[in-house]
Amino acid sequence: MNNKNFNFDEIINRRDTHSVKWDHCPNDEVIPMWVADMDFKAAPCIIEALQKRLSHEVMGYANVPEEFYHSIINWFDRRHNWHIDRDWIDYTTGVVPAVDAVLRAITTPGEKVVILTPVYNCFFTCIESNKCTPVEVPLTYNSDYSYSINYDALEKALSDDNTRTLLFCNPHNPAGRVWRREELQRVNDMCIKHGVKVISDEIHCEMMMPGHHYTPFASISQEAQGNCITCGSPSKSFNIAGLQAAFIVSSDPDVKALINKALIDNQVCNLNPFGLEAFMAAYNHGESWIEALNEYLSGNFQLMREMMELELPAFHITPTEGSYLAWIDVTPTGKTSTEVTQKLLDDGKVLVNDGAMYGKAGEGFIRINFATQRSVVKEATQRIIKAMKE
Repeated sequence: MNNKNFNFDEIINRRDTHSVKWDHCPNDEVIPMWVADMDFKAAPCIIEALQKRLSHEVMGYANVPEEFYHSIINWFDRRHNWHIDRDWIDYTTGVVPAVDAVLRAITTPGEKVVILTPVYNCFFTCIESNKCTPVEVPLTYNSDYSYSINYDALEKALSDDNTRTLLFCNPHNPAGRVWRREELQRVNDMCIKHGVKVISDEIHCEMMMPGHHYTPFASISQEAQGNCITCGSPSKSFNIAGLQAAFIVSSDPDVKALINKALIDNQVCNLNPFGLEAFMAAYNHGESWIEALNEYLSGNFQLMREMMELELPAFHITPTEGSYLAWIDVTPTGKTSTEVTQKLLDDGKVLVNDGAMYGKAGEGFIRINFATQRSVVKEATQRIIKAMKE
């Protein structure tokens, strides 16, 4: 326990609760370390807000109040030095529906959409569902096992006459990079030069490892703010993804009007009363909880990394800067990441994500979600080590 008010070590039995993460497992012996879903109780301020709403006992349609908008504005002003105007904000049910709707709003079928891979697998499905073509620009895998942007390859992709959109991930999932301001500025300069709009998925922005700081893409300059559409939510950082509430920020009134129409066309333009209350409670009262969570997650990552470096020195863990996802190079096995993923499930009884699902650059890697109790992280890592050694 890293804070007297929040016990992240408490084991919560999530089996047989219709949990995607846990009930997807083939049997009760398997530890799920795959989908980006934490095993911690929601922050007390969120639980209290939901209990208060439930006590009303009427669950009808909900209007989105002004407090919703101001919770976003105040949070990003306070924590990230980014001022968002009330009129720039739209709401929707999640960041994936947000990305899909924005793509619908600003692209036409047949266009190319650039992505930096390996990247969140839903980027591919959103692009393809809008009848566009994903263009993979692989990140550079460095000698210290970190990732950086290949600017030459990115500029070549952006300069294509049929490219109008860059779908960006900030912080980056699954590579764990928290992009620096100078990196964002360089990407923005290229996009402006080639007339390319930026859609920035910033859902992992609150989970930072020590010494790292998130910079909203749209905050780096007035020029970037006018060219960037930001999709975000407290859902990942506060473990309330099942409550379905997210936001989109665009300072361009013409683009915002197109987005609003796309949300209506996609039928993702309403929020449920519980999602609203949880969202506002998180941004209005959840700051101490998120700080305690980050401290705990850092400890989890350090434990996993130290155990693997000691027992499996040939394998390399990317230095995670943000999120709760470890990205591990398994090429020393001589097997594909798909084969390794299956072996870990069959022999180690640990369910992880196959890196191949994140694009061609993800082959040879696995993604592990360490947002669970430390005792579970330790047990799962021991199983992974044993299975890898075999």
